[in-house]
Amino acid sequence: MTFNSLAFRLFATSAAWVLLVLPIAGIFIYHLNRDDLQTAFDARLAKLVRSIAVDSMTGEGGQPIAPKNRYEPLFEDPRSGWYWQVKPLDNKEAPTLRSVSLGDTTIDPPIERDVKPDPDGARWMNATGPAGEGIRMIELVDNPGMPGQGPRYSIIVAGPIDWLNTRLANFLTRLSIALVLTGVGLVAVTLFQVRFGLLPLRRIEQGLSSIRSGEAERLEGELPTEIQPLQEELNELLSSNQEIIDRARTQGGNLAHALKTPLAVIINEAREDKGGLGRKIVEQSEIMRDQIDHYLDRARVAAGVGVIGRATPVQEVLEPLKRALERIHRDRDIAITIDCASDVRFAGERQDLEEILGNLCDNACKWAKGRVAVEVAASTSRRPPGRLTIHIEDDGPGLSDEERQRIGKRGVRLDETKPGTGLGLSIVTDLVQSYRGSVRLSQSSMGGLRVDLVLPSA
Repeated sequence: MTFNSLAFRLFATSAAWVLLVLPIAGIFIYHLNRDDLQTAFDARLAKLVRSIAVDSMTGEGGQPIAPKNRYEPLFEDPRSGWYWQVKPLDNKEAPTLRSVSLGDTTIDPPIERDVKPDPDGARWMNATGPAGEGIRMIELVDNPGMPGQGPRYSIIVAGPIDWLNTRLANFLTRLSIALVLTGVGLVAVTLFQVRFGLLPLRRIEQGLSSIRSGEAERLEGELPTEIQPLQEELNELLSSNQEIIDRARTQGGNLAHALKTPLAVIINEAREDKGGLGRKIVEQSEIMRDQIDHYLDRARVAAGVGVIGRATPVQEVLEPLKRALERIHRDRDIAITIDCASDVRFAGERQDLEEILGNLCDNACKWAKGRVAVEVAASTSRRPPGRLTIHIEDDGPGLSDEERQRIGKRGVRLDETKPGTGLGLSIVTDLVQSYRGSVRLSQSSMGGLRVDLVLPSA
């Protein structure tokens, strides 16, 4: 998955959305739970203070009594953080009632700190407990006997804030683990979804690769309905491309036949004339015939360059060529070595590759002392166009820089004693250039000439 790919974009946006939404949802859930716990904690304190107020304000003679029902076992545990206290506000000489957990200490009433009551008459305040712990307290102001008559008393119930914070911390831990696992699961599912959703595109890529390498002629297979129109259009394009190529070749063949027949008649008639005019006509007519053949071949190659599905295994061309050349030059004991993988393919016509390699290998054998080496390598890039590199070298005398510049010219021969027409390298150059390749001559490490070819690979 590369940075500039559909898969990465889909995965990145989905993962970013998951990583953004889950923390926001976690914060929202945490605050809701905190509010619920706070409400439940306050409701518990309010219930306890009202129960203690009812029990303690039933004493006779205007004196409160200790509630018989303690409601919370932790009221009996010293310094537990759970406390109750009944303290006189008007009669300072009256005793203060307190829970066992409070010991001999007292809690300052919120009313003495000017804390305003809520609509129910309760005062709420956070403070520090006897053991230095944080506590949350609720206070009711009441009097024994008839309401509004007699001395007032501050009735307080307090609970530890750590009780609330501990539950919040435990919930936050469980919530974080759940959200992390959910996030990992969603990201994994997103990755699977992207891979599975884009799998048909991989099948299209493999199908087009098979077409380009010549293993298939059409894009086959059942694809999702959204991609079927693309498959149909690609197959129509391939068919149209092939029809254009076939039509161009037919027209080229018709043109060659239409020109060669009159030329053959002219040459035959001119040969019957033994004079200078007849010889001149034969000479120029044969030049015209060669030119027609040459440019028709170039037109045929140009029409086939880049045609999808045209592929030629290089090794299948080199092996028969090696056997043929070694038989031709068996009196000189020429050995040809080939280093070429079986899966290397040339993106073009077989006869063109045979023409290129045949001319170059034949020249190498003519000048070699005993060895000719052919090495073929293909680029590993999957992105078209691939490049095919062919090195042909011999152990012959080689060429100087000036000779290497001259030898590419049409009809130029450096040694008239060697058989040939001087057209071999120029034909090779024309064919290679038609395939948008290149030819380079240099000195071989074996001592002779080295030819470096670059051609398109399938």
